[in-house]
Amino acid sequence: MARRSGLLDLEKHFAFYGAYHSNPVNVFIHTLLVWPIFFTSLILLYFAPVPFHLLSHIEAVPLGNLVLNFGFLFALIYALFYVLLDVKAGSLAALLCFFCWVGASSVAKILGFSLAWKVVLAAQLFCWTGQFIGHGVFEKRAPALFDNLTQAFLMAPFFVLLEVLQIVFKYEPYPGFHKRVQAKIDADIKEWKEKEGKKNA
Repeated sequence: MARRSGLLDLEKHFAFYGAYHSNPVNVFIHTLLVWPIFFTSLILLYFAPVPFHLLSHIEAVPLGNLVLNFGFLFALIYALFYVLLDVKAGSLAALLCFFCWVGASSVAKILGFSLAWKVVLAAQLFCWTGQFIGHGVFEKRAPALFDNLTQAFLMAPFFVLLEVLQIVFKYEPYPGFHKRVQAKIDADIKEWKEKEGKKNA
């Protein structure tokens, strides 16, 4: 796969997010908690109104629990973005997005809105607290979302998936990817430490 530029520059996105997640413990915490945030968000979005006028008469697809609403749209956007970033890993991420949508729809249907939002709130508070602890205690750097909210939210699930694929299977979207990304991450962290040093001087 050739390197892409602009919005689909995976190297740039990965380096940005990686610069805020260089501590192994923080990376591990995010690996455990990022996808549950995505999953529980889909549970809540299950109850959002159908956004498409032409589909407003559709209550569910044949499986019974799968409603074509904002939850579906949310998962679809993430899935397509990941496939465009990298076909192989992105296809796996897209499949995970689909399974999350199916699972979240089933859970939402079983719980009902009155209980679902409480479960989602508890899960989100737990996961976000864990991530902030990871940054404050181990990374000692504010989360990426403080500098680029959209990029942080979009890249987080794909970042942790790529981290796992790289560690377990030595996967690279293209030859030299991780070497180039690590160089950018090191440069970013060095620049950040220099800025912090000047602030504290």
